[in-house]
Amino acid sequence: MTANTYTPTQASAVTKLPLKAVQKLIEVRLIRPRRMRSGRETQRLLSSEQLVYLRLEAEGVRLLPLTERREVARTVVEKPEVNSIAVGGGSALVIEVERARREVEQELKRLRTVQGMVVSDPEIMRGTPVFKGTRIPVELVAEMIAQGTSVEEILAGYPALSREQVELATLYVTAFPRRGRPAQRPWAKRKPARVSRQRRAA
Repeated sequence: MTANTYTPTQASAVTKLPLKAVQKLIEVRLIRPRRMRSGRETQRLLSSEQLVYLRLEAEGVRLLPLTERREVARTVVEKPEVNSIAVGGGSALVIEVERARREVEQELKRLRTVQGMVVSDPEIMRGTPVFKGTRIPVELVAEMIAQGTSVEEILAGYPALSREQVELATLYVTAFPRRGRPAQRPWAKRKPARVSRQRRAA
């Protein structure tokens, strides 16, 4: 993630639109990412305005005819200040852009926040992303949440973590999936942290 540009994976995490849907919109050129060379690879990067359109797709714009979707996408990108867009001959449908923009801005703020909480250092867990000041992998916390472990249970098992770190773990691993072969995860076979209640002697 560079300043004001985002990969399709990051866009999917922020807008809550499935990655396959994001990729399909790029394929049909409904949205046109900027291409940037990074070493031997070419990255496709989306603007914050394009993320707003993707959020609208997630909210139902995808149900409109392709021609009208193209018009909405063009307007959102070319007029970043637009608050609503009337579509259809008789302006029967009005697309509320402002709310989608606020939602995207809020999710981008959360994404920047969790980025600042995470570090990847070859000297720590072989570069596995962990929360700063700990050796607790972000992926571990996200997996526990996916398995149904409550935030309270995770905090009880890992008191070094804050509630905000736990709540943002899933967003981080969704936006920044690890590349290459699946990494060894020595924690994967462990059972989720459990809260043990013991009475203290009076």
